[in-house]
Amino acid sequence: MSISLKKGGRFNLSKDDGNLDKIMVGLGWDMVPGNTVDLDASVFMIDKTGKLPADEFFVFFNNLKSPDNSIEHTGDNRTGKGEGDDEMILAHLSKISDAVTELVFVASIHNADVLRHHFGMLSNAYIRIVDIDTQREIIRYNLDDDNFKSVTDMEFGRLIRNGKEWNFVASGIGSKIGLQGYVDKYA
Repeated sequence: MSISLKKGGRFNLSKDDGNLDKIMVGLGWDMVPGNTVDLDASVFMIDKTGKLPADEFFVFFNNLKSPDNSIEHTGDNRTGKGEGDDEMILAHLSKISDAVTELVFVASIHNADVLRHHFGMLSNAYIRIVDIDTQREIIRYNLDDDNFKSVTDMEFGRLIRNGKEWNFVASGIGSKIGLQGYVDKYA
């Protein structure tokens, strides 16, 4: 049985299973009928200064693997159609560079300003973490559909390293800075 988190909720992934190493971070959403939105998931692998150790530690649709081969984006889903996860990120926790202290999971709407798209055009958005070896969903954080009508991008959650342990924090922080705004923030 998975743990359901609320905004700001934390969960120690290592406490549940000290051997947890390979995870899938799935992001999913549905379209409110009559809408089409291209949502893009990204991962910022940041160090203790709150910045990327190098540009290649930004994993997204144009850079599908981290330089340490610990993070892999499985590709861009431009429609959000179908059941289950719309975009997936695979992580091999023990391979993550020692320089990296946090993984920040972001979803941004492609061309949101030009197309006037926003998160209010989506429903049932979530982030979840699955143990790849057992296929067991460990945690899930469902976004509240009603609070994001003016938001074009979202920090869904963070994985924070504390020694050898990894803690997930359900962020749910919406903004209008776009993907480039996140790049500027962490580069």
